[in-house]
Amino acid sequence: MIDFRYHLVSIVAVFLALALGIILGSTTLSQSVTAELKKQASDAARNSQQLRQEQRRLEAQRDGEEQFAKTLGADLVADRLKGQSVVFVETPGASNDSIEQLSELAKSAGATVTGRVTIQKKFLDDDQVGTVDELAGQLRPEGVTVPEGGGPYDRAGAVLASALVTRDTARSGREDAGGGAVLNGFRQAGYLTTTGRPGQHATLAVMIAPSTPYQYDGGEIDNRALLSLAAALDGAGRGVVVGGPSTSAQEGGLIAALRDSDVRKQVSATDMVDTSSGRVVAVLALQNEIAGKSGQYGTGSGVDGYLPSPVPTASKSG
Repeated sequence: MIDFRYHLVSIVAVFLALALGIILGSTTLSQSVTAELKKQASDAARNSQQLRQEQRRLEAQRDGEEQFAKTLGADLVADRLKGQSVVFVETPGASNDSIEQLSELAKSAGATVTGRVTIQKKFLDDDQVGTVDELAGQLRPEGVTVPEGGGPYDRAGAVLASALVTRDTARSGREDAGGGAVLNGFRQAGYLTTTGRPGQHATLAVMIAPSTPYQYDGGEIDNRALLSLAAALDGAGRGVVVGGPSTSAQEGGLIAALRDSDVRKQVSATDMVDTSSGRVVAVLALQNEIAGKSGQYGTGSGVDGYLPSPVPTASKSG
């Protein structure tokens, strides 16, 4: 009987000791966890403050660089395009602000802006491919060659390019009946609109890329159609630059498609044309195009650098 009670008391004592240990241990553990969480919260708050300060510093630096380029941009590009003329091609979804600001900078660089061609979404519609091809065949001026084995937009691009740009200085600044008929025909079909006098045959062309990537079924085909026009403009004139915001270098963007194609070998592009510094880069890229040098500039994937290196000198234009 004594032995049983002794064992029973011993067992109870063991369980009481275990329970007491668990309670004490839980309290100690809770205090330890709380202390660690407080430390982590303090570290996170300190890191967050540092990140906010870094963000404000970077924003101030960006704003300063933008102000610098905006204020001195005209001086930086002065005379770099002297004696040249530029036509602007606006793609469906492109920013009108980028065109207006880059147009003014091109004038500051000494170029004449002939006008603007705005490509309508109808031009890219799937059910219009046959009509576009047929129209290009009907309007093709005598002496204009189209790519052998090319598709409908390759042929249409060659015909449109013949009406907009030239390498022949004797034709520059002059409209002709053939080119006028091409622009009028595509305009009447609802494929484009024009501003100014784009039929005066510029020596250079700037294509403004859509701000929002074509991330829909058939978007890749639409990008290829626009790149066919860019390549045709380059072949018929002295050079082309495709400009767009950073989004245009993302998946589905026109500049991203350009950099993933053979067109990148002959057509320059900058993916920061919505900024003052990016527009300066676009003018420098045009100047390099005159010299037969193409490049990819900006901050997106596949760039050669933010701007041409070495930077061309003003005396090399013309």
